[in-house]
Amino acid sequence: MTTKEKKSFTKLLSSTSPEATEMQPFLLAYLTELQNRDISYWDLKLPEIEAYQTLKTQDAAYKGRLAVATAEAMGSLSNNYQTRYQLAKLLQALLRATLELEPAAWVQLFHVYGLDARTKHPKQPLGQTLSAFPVLLTLGQLEKQTKKQPLAEELLVYLRELLAVSAAYTSDAGVVKMRGKIQEILRLSGAEGLPTVVFADGDAFGEALNEFVLGLGASPEAGPWLRLLQLFQKASGAQPTTKFQKEAEAAVAAIGADVVAKHYETWLGALAKLPVQELSRTNNYGGHSYTYSEWHFLSQTNQDVVKGLLWTSVPLLNSALLHYVAELSAKCYRKIPGKGQLAPSLGNAGVWVLAQGGLPGVAHLSRLHSAVKQPNTQSLIGRYLEKAALELGMTPAELEDMAVPDFGLVNGRVDYLFGDYQAVLTVAGSKVELLWSKAGKSLKSAPTALKSTHADELRSLKLTQTQVQHTYTTQRERLDRGYITGRRIAWPRFRRYYLEHGVVGELARPLVWRIHHPDGSHHDALWQNDAWRTAQGEALPALTDADTLQLWHPVLSTTDEVLTWRNLLDERELRQPFKQVYREVYLLTPPEERTRVYSNRMAAHVLRQHQFSALARGRGWNYRLMGAYDKGYESDSATLELPAHGLQAQFWVSEVNADDAFNDTGIWNYVSTDQVRFVTGHGPVPLPEVPPLVFSEVMRDVDLFVGVASVGNDPLWRDNGGLVQYRNYWESYSFGELGEVAKNRKLALERLVPRLKIGKVSEIKGNFLEVKGKLRTYKIHLGSGNILMTPNDQYLCIVPDRSAKTASTAGVFLPFEGDAVLSIILSKALLLMDDDKITDDTIVRQIKQR
Repeated sequence: MTTKEKKSFTKLLSSTSPEATEMQPFLLAYLTELQNRDISYWDLKLPEIEAYQTLKTQDAAYKGRLAVATAEAMGSLSNNYQTRYQLAKLLQALLRATLELEPAAWVQLFHVYGLDARTKHPKQPLGQTLSAFPVLLTLGQLEKQTKKQPLAEELLVYLRELLAVSAAYTSDAGVVKMRGKIQEILRLSGAEGLPTVVFADGDAFGEALNEFVLGLGASPEAGPWLRLLQLFQKASGAQPTTKFQKEAEAAVAAIGADVVAKHYETWLGALAKLPVQELSRTNNYGGHSYTYSEWHFLSQTNQDVVKGLLWTSVPLLNSALLHYVAELSAKCYRKIPGKGQLAPSLGNAGVWVLAQGGLPGVAHLSRLHSAVKQPNTQSLIGRYLEKAALELGMTPAELEDMAVPDFGLVNGRVDYLFGDYQAVLTVAGSKVELLWSKAGKSLKSAPTALKSTHADELRSLKLTQTQVQHTYTTQRERLDRGYITGRRIAWPRFRRYYLEHGVVGELARPLVWRIHHPDGSHHDALWQNDAWRTAQGEALPALTDADTLQLWHPVLSTTDEVLTWRNLLDERELRQPFKQVYREVYLLTPPEERTRVYSNRMAAHVLRQHQFSALARGRGWNYRLMGAYDKGYESDSATLELPAHGLQAQFWVSEVNADDAFNDTGIWNYVSTDQVRFVTGHGPVPLPEVPPLVFSEVMRDVDLFVGVASVGNDPLWRDNGGLVQYRNYWESYSFGELGEVAKNRKLALERLVPRLKIGKVSEIKGNFLEVKGKLRTYKIHLGSGNILMTPNDQYLCIVPDRSAKTASTAGVFLPFEGDAVLSIILSKALLLMDDDKITDDTIVRQIKQR
């Protein structure tokens, strides 16, 4: 260091305080060594600095005086950032060591930081002070000293004053933590009084908690409640510490578990329903105005508070709390346009809580694992499920079987009595209904008389209905996606967790199962009239514990056997929870046998990218949206992992780069489809070597993506300015050849139409359902659902109301659930057969136009 630089440092380090004068030689030596060795803040390792090594021989009092001098030096070097950071690292190390300071010196140190509690208007906000100086570390050092001996009155007075000043800062997380530290020090000193707890009031939840605190007043329960609420503000990190959990248990016990649980149910229930507001913001920059959307749920400070609420709920977990925790977690994982997940760290906190909830918690984790689409979140939940399964010595699938609650249902039904009134909770098809009656007479809704006398019971019953619906939906999707694994279930486990289960039984009984016997033989059977029966109605002998069951798939049987099962379902009007007997089968075609390692069957389609992405993730595929910025994507395919077979399926796509077809965030609106491949770590796998069931299910997924996301399905795409160069594609898809899904739909309609009201005026002709109305004849395409009118094949645009329930098909028997296009075709046919009664001006104008 040059003489000029040394004089400059000496001047900067000059001060009138005794500590600064005493420590100036040390600080000058410390900074000179760093300067001479050209050590930056990021490369600074204090144990390697000679000046720092000399501190080993110094006592705690010396280190305390050095801390004060270092802080003063930092204050005088506000514009010299490099030196200031080097001093900051030294101060942090000192505050982690053992220090001794007199009470007046502690107050002096806080004043050096800028924390003069007697000044109503400090020079800078407390938040800036906390970022400039290690205030929390200093309070932690003071806390250690307090545990050894009580603080002097001078220091206690200062801390109380500082606490009062901090109460005005509710939205700064650092100040909140500082306030908590001060109160802990005061508590250790026996000088706390009632804790000061103030929450950020920038959202409805913070306002509600502040109202709750005001309502406590000086009541006897105020102290225990405030100490519990203080814990909310201490939450940090990904998971609570052991110390935090012990404090939570003690705080909850001090109030009473039942009392706390009731409040938590209210708070978590409200958070799960708290609306996410879309706010429009406008900024002016360079003479231009820019408007954008901002999504508001909870302030960042209160997100940490809710994390504390979640963590402290663990000692209380019951059915209602687990439900609300799961609902809140799902909400936090909701994807927000241009932002990503709404509050992922808060969702992760909820998932951690569910993992502590035993088998009931596992049931909610299983539902979230199916509902959440983000790969990293699915992986997190999957790890919790694997850990729980490993602890119990079973597979994750077996654990999920055990975790499914039955809610007291037997054969899909449970009865409740409320005096003269009866409520029946029942699984009716895919809908869970709550039916009320009195003396055998049906009621439209819950009796008014019970709403005041049994409010809590009715609320609990409504919650149970919601939970049963969630459970039914989750398990249906789990079964539908389970084909890929080829899982076989031992008969004792199947009987307990599937056949006799109050909820899952409603799914298992209408499905066909392949029963494998120990000798290698098998039977395909359906459970009817308390016995396993074949498609011909023959009862099988009672199963043994050595028998296993696998979900039957049409690819496992001959065409005649599949048709026999379809006839059985139609004759007895048995509706399956998802397509099984009518499931599409995809077998290798001659072109695929020639290409060997890839299929072009689903190539050359144009898909709406966002819809394709949602469908892919919903079926367990991984896919990242492709953007128009610097290529903007990490891969050009959607992938599905098939660990049970050591394979990965790939569906290749590419962006449609035409006419700037991307949205405001730079994401392409459309993608075009290409090959389907199966690969391992060693490269592509020849298609004939892929198990037929796996090949069929993967191709079915891809056909679903095309069948739903194709622009050819959008009746408005052509008229709303769809890409000109793809008009021919829209025409060919909308009214062209049928895919496998549409072919199955055609088979179902051939059976259904003659039995329906439209049967007298409708018939299947080629790829269309032809309907003769009073004014014109209509051809409804069996693939897209789009309509042409004869005699000139004029296009008729009818946009279905997808948000409304299709009352016109409510009484129609469909052999399976989940085909929205089938319902749309039937609805359009029922509408058009009486075209002279249509009142919609848009439709009437098109029909009359020649």
